[in-house]
Amino acid sequence: MSDLLILNGRVIDPATGVDGLRDVLLRRGRVAAVEMPGELRWTNAMETLDALGMVVAPGLIDVHVHLREPGQTYKESIATGTAAAAAGGFTSVVAMPNTLPVNDSVAGLRWMLDEARGACTNLFAMPAATFGSRGEEITDFHELQRAGAVGFTDDGKPLLHDRVMREALVAAAGIGVPVSQHAEDTRLTGGCSMNAGPLAFRLGLRGMTNESETRIVERDIRLLRDIERSEGLRPHLHVQHVSTTGAMEAIRRAKKDGLHVTCEVAPHHFTLTDEAVGEYDTNTKMNPPLRAELDRKAMIAGLMDGTADCIATDHAPHATFEKEQEFERAPNGITGLETALGLALRVLHRGEGMSLSRLIALMSWQPAEVMSLKGRGSLEVGSFADAVVFDPTAEWSFAVKASRSKSRNTPFDGATMVGRVMATICEGRVVYRGN
Repeated sequence: MSDLLILNGRVIDPATGVDGLRDVLLRRGRVAAVEMPGELRWTNAMETLDALGMVVAPGLIDVHVHLREPGQTYKESIATGTAAAAAGGFTSVVAMPNTLPVNDSVAGLRWMLDEARGACTNLFAMPAATFGSRGEEITDFHELQRAGAVGFTDDGKPLLHDRVMREALVAAAGIGVPVSQHAEDTRLTGGCSMNAGPLAFRLGLRGMTNESETRIVERDIRLLRDIERSEGLRPHLHVQHVSTTGAMEAIRRAKKDGLHVTCEVAPHHFTLTDEAVGEYDTNTKMNPPLRAELDRKAMIAGLMDGTADCIATDHAPHATFEKEQEFERAPNGITGLETALGLALRVLHRGEGMSLSRLIALMSWQPAEVMSLKGRGSLEVGSFADAVVFDPTAEWSFAVKASRSKSRNTPFDGATMVGRVMATICEGRVVYRGN
């Protein structure tokens, strides 16, 4: 592995507070030096990357992706999904367990994480919290953690029963990892395919109410309080893809009360509203659904004020024939790895005035903290040599036909993006070069 010297870039590293012109030396997969321009000695044996006019930041981290392998590689594979991640500036991704079969065993987890799968970025995984994600009996958290699990989730399905969720929180607290919850009271959402509102009424579709999300978040927070009080443990609840004003407010109150609650917001939930569904556009169908403008603004407020801990894509590829069905029959989910940074820079930085440092923290350092990914999310000397170089002012249009993902299910085909990824570097290796 050759040394890589990144020259003349604006280094933004929220973990260390650095924001200024620096040269960065990456050596043997680690950050070896971060110095003022011209202070590092270099030789012809070093590979150099001129980042003049660019931002150099820690590699982005996505704590919520669906890579579909094993079992559904016609939609995506670990190799193609991580290639899309690299094109979006991500150097680490956390895979969800809803594969075929469900990732709920040590053997399945080790198979997924094996180098033979061809990941070009760092790959982490959250196995299922319950066997088969059936919500009945929790998996062997201790053995799965020893095999590489960074947390547990039945993503796509909620841990609905109080007893099971409590047991999962207690077990996870004992080994210091989070339980990630898909907050949906499915007793309220049967047959629903979009947000409850005027458009759903006009289209004749059953709508998911905000209460279906808020109710589960509030229930889980009550369990946290009870476990802390009765057992002296401090469980970590991570709420996935928050989409409603009520859920964000409940998390805000819980944090003020000192509970260990973190949450993520997806780019589509701070960019679009349910009006994007238009005339039954299945590329706008996801769960949780696109909500009202009031909720979209609440997601932005949560990201701005620190209630939300990170941005996560919920990258969920589906084949074209699956999305080309009646709206109610089409599967939930959209791709998102290649559009996340461009949307965040457009909506949050340029549109809402969020600082670049705050935005980068939400996509690198803070997700690393949420998942305890040691040595990731920072360019501090000694950290893993994970970095992204991007032009923060470039405007471009996303062309789904050029996507590295196998799937094309996105509402952002042709959408304007801000900030073009020029290079993604994973443990010192350049895994993506932009034009």
